[in-house]
Amino acid sequence: MLTAGSSVKGSGAYVAIEKVAGTLHGRSGSFVLQHSGTMTQGAPQLTVTVVPDSGTGQLAGIAGKMTINIAADGKHSYDFEYTLPKAD
Repeated sequence: MLTAGSSVKGSGAYVAIEKVAGTLHGRSGSFVLQHSGTMTQGAPQLTVTVVPDSGTGQLAGIAGKMTINIAADGKHSYDFEYTLPKAD
């Protein structure tokens, strides 16, 4: 992960690459997420997408995006919208 701040409080940016390994709906493998986020005087904008063709094993062909939700108490939750090719 790389980050950058500015002289204005609450403004900055980050980029990151994250490898995810596990099982989705009984299909195992891995894939890579690309993060790109900016904060403009406290207003966040974030894009997290599945890197095209990064899926391995039974997750080959996965595509999608993730939303990170931050509650008022600082706790994070995640919504992952994805598609997978039909299993053989």
